[in-house]
Parts: sequence; C-alpha cells; structure tokens
Amino acid sequence: MQKKSYQPLTIPKIEWDRSRSSDYFGELVVQPLEPGYGITLGNALRRIMLSSVEGAAVTSVVIDGVNNEFASLTGVVEDVLQLVLNIKGIVVKNSTGETGTMKLSMSGESVVTAKSITADSHLEILNPDHVIAHLAEDGKLDIEFTVETGRGYRPAQWDPAVTLQQDGRIYVDAMLSPVKRVEFHIEKTRVGENIDHDRLFLSITTNGAMHPKDIVHYAASLLRSQFEHFLGAAEIPFNQISAEVDEKEKEESAPSGKGPTEGLPVDLFLKSIDELEFSVRAHNCLVGAGIKTVLDLVNLTEEEVLKIKNFGSKSLREVKEILSAFGLRFGMNIKELDLKKAIKDREEEE
Repeated sequence: MQKKSYQPLTIPKIEWDRSRSSDYFGELVVQPLEPGYGITLGNALRRIMLSSVEGAAVTSVVIDGVNNEFASLTGVVEDVLQLVLNIKGIVVKNSTGETGTMKLSMSGESVVTAKSITADSHLEILNPDHVIAHLAEDGKLDIEFTVETGRGYRPAQWDPAVTLQQDGRIYVDAMLSPVKRVEFHIEKTRVGENIDHDRLFLSITTNGAMHPKDIVHYAASLLRSQFEHFLGAAEIPFNQISAEVDEKEKEESAPSGKGPTEGLPVDLFLKSIDELEFSVRAHNCLVGAGIKTVLDLVNLTEEEVLKIKNFGSKSLREVKEILSAFGLRFGMNIKELDLKKAIKDREEEE
C-alpha cells in the first residue's frame, strides 16, 4: 500500500531579544508562521503562561498574639489585615517544590523588611527590600510563614467548619504563578513571494522566580502533553516532512560553485529597496543615507546601518528579517564588478 504524502508546513524560527532579556523580562520573535498561526499559538501560550505555570508563595501565617486577620498588635503601625496584604507581596523562589517555612522576629523601633526573614535552605526571597511592617519602640513582631507551591491563583484555604484555628493560623490568598504579564502581537512577514505569513512577538514579565525562557518551555511542554491525548494514531511527523522538503529545495537552488551572489538571483541585487516593503521609517532613513538598491544595503555592516540617523535597533531587526526572507544578510560584500560578471555568465549560458 502506497504511503500517503502530506504537504509540508512552514517551520518557524524562535529568537530572543538579548538586548532586553533579564530574569524579569523576555521577548521572543517567532517567524515565519503559517497564515493565522500567530494568534492561534500566541493566544494558547499566553493563556497557559498566565494560568498554569508553577510557582511558590506564602499560603498561611502564624502571628504571635493574633488569632484572626481583623486584630491589631501593640506597637505595630499596621493592623493585621494590612500585614497580611504586605506579606502577599513577598516573592519567594522554591528550588525543590517542597513545602517550606520562614520565620521573622523583630522588636523595637524599626522598619521591618523581607530581608529580616530567615527561610529554609530551599527557599529564597527575591525582594528583600519589600516592607512588611513599621514598629514603634514597644513593638514586637513574630511571624511564622508557610510557603507552598502550586499553579495560578489559590484562595485562602480556610476550613468552613472552624471559626478560629487552634494555632492562630491565618490563611492567605496566594498568587503562586511567577508570571505577571504576557503580551503578544502579530505582524505579516514575507516567505519568498508569499506575503501573508505571520510573525509573532511574545513578551513575558515575571517576578524573577522563573526565567522567561523557562516559562515558555514549561507552557509548551504542558500544551504538548495535553494535545498528545487527541492523537488517534501515530503522530504525523510534520517537522520531519517540512525539514526534508526545505533541504531538498536548498539543494536544488544551490549553485555549482560559490560566487559573490551565493546562488541568489542576480537581478535581486539590482532591485530598488522600495520593493522590499520596509516600514516608512526604515525606508526613509535608508533613502536619506543614499541607499537605493539591495546591493547598496547588503554591502553595509550592522554597525554601519545603526550609524544612520534615526535608524534604531527596532528598524535594524525589521530590515534583517525582511532580508533573511530573501536569503540576504548584511555584510555580503558583493563587488559591482563581480555582479556584472555573474550577469554576463548567465547571459552566455542562456
């Protein structure tokens, strides 16, 4: 029986913006994507990252001398309700995922911050300057915190059958997820002659407990584990099919020998940059610098392009992506004489 053949899919490339990357923020660009896939993938990843990434937070506290959240303490400016709200702002990183405890003991006039907390070895407080309370001269504050891990938001785990806990424990609403914000937007990009493919920009803001790259990895793993259960038979190897077709097309288009144009259409280098459909800002900056043809552009280095007036990193990224779609890049260093020779050789072959 003849094996069924499937149409290949466009295989996207994922790049992180290193200039803006940190433990708290990351932006990745995914391109090219099949038409419509930008919103499909972007929305799915965003929803998973906001709702389902594991993290740690304080879920309950025992405050010495207090048995409910509506009480107050002598010598403490904040009432217990405000204390609990401040405690919710403590950012904790849990290296093992196991439940842990932290303790705080302060007295005398002082500003109590998270750096005064002692924690189990597998727990780390990431915002030590976070203010918890203000104490007067006669103030005293002893707190024991319980830290747990989980996903998303967890409401306070009160037992409805018990009015006051025997140990005076106060349960806390906990935002366990390390993800604070996820945004995405989509632009159109060119693949060969097709101009309707998607380019996905995805930015992730965290509380520092988990790196944005790890969050994307976690979300993709979770999605894949869920989608696997929809498979009714062996998975169709679209990545392999697409890679084989892409490799075959490269081999067919590859030149017999290396020349200055590296197997690209010679006429492409003679085209005006108007035909590359840059944004108005990028186009005007290039024209203002005397760059008229594709040849003029690809012979520049990235450093030279960034020196162009009003041409910033965002415009550079845009131009690089469009050039890449045509198989071009900066710094190709193609001499006009070599280009003319390539044109003459092609005419003789014809």
